[in-house]
Amino acid sequence: MNHSSKPTQNPEAAADEDPLWPATQHSAQQREAKRQAVLSAAAQLFNERGFHATSLDDIAARLGVSKPTLYYYVKNKEEILLGCVRQGLQLMLDGIEASRSEGGTALDQLTACMQVYARIVTQDFGMCLIRVGDEQISKPNRAELRRIKAAIDHEFRRLVAQGVEEGSLAPCDPKMTAFVIGGALSWIGRWYQPGGEYSPEQVAEHCLKTLLGGVLKR
Repeated sequence: MNHSSKPTQNPEAAADEDPLWPATQHSAQQREAKRQAVLSAAAQLFNERGFHATSLDDIAARLGVSKPTLYYYVKNKEEILLGCVRQGLQLMLDGIEASRSEGGTALDQLTACMQVYARIVTQDFGMCLIRVGDEQISKPNRAELRRIKAAIDHEFRRLVAQGVEEGSLAPCDPKMTAFVIGGALSWIGRWYQPGGEYSPEQVAEHCLKTLLGGVLKR
């Protein structure tokens, strides 16, 4: 069976047959918790193997459930990827909003936003957002995700512009500077390896120090 095709049997009945995840009498909260488990397992596998090399069978095996059980929680592999990418973007948006709400100067807020971004791209959903990318998603959904990404980019631009205005940042083109910051921090999600030489906190610290302080000796 192709990994993107649905089984002919009733997915809810299939889930009932699985002793690990009985589907009957599930509350909405329980169902969402199990859907989150599917997304988490998928994000890990997409990061390890890539989107195309990961099948629904692989995801089911990682969870220890039958493949038909997955169809009770998701429609297909693209929906899983969309859910993973949305989670990564939402984590960033929530973190940036929390940084803004703490107040402080534009530089304070920019630094906090950069720390949030650097931290999230070392986590499963953030890493999936960077490593897999939205080009694997159909055009209507891709447009939605790109709107959210644009909101993050515009927040960086706004803070850079405010930092220049308040005198804490050197004069620059906010658009280009935001691109450099976002690009550098995003790339962490491609090369970072959990359990490697540096912790997520150390990675963020080194990258922020370089981006904010530069590399030229003063």
